[in-house]
Amino acid sequence: MNSYALIPEWVSISTLAMLALAILLAMFRLMKGPTLPDRIVALDLIAALCMCFAIAYAISSSEVRYLDIAAIVALVAFIGTVAYATYLKKKYL
Repeated sequence: MNSYALIPEWVSISTLAMLALAILLAMFRLMKGPTLPDRIVALDLIAALCMCFAIAYAISSSEVRYLDIAAIVALVAFIGTVAYATYLKKKYL
């Protein structure tokens, strides 16, 4: 799987599997979250986990292109979090 053979293949597979499981659990919290701030935190967590997944996949496959995806997700997540925080500030104050 990886050309450098620095990381064993089972480590890469288990890392990606654990990140995928964490994304599914965060999606469950996003759907079930009792309040809007809980859902916003879950959405931010999903974005962070997607960045980690893209970085881990880039390392395991030795493809640099996936790091660009992680950077784009980070920018969009930051803008979305700021937008939600502004919305909540206007709603609760």
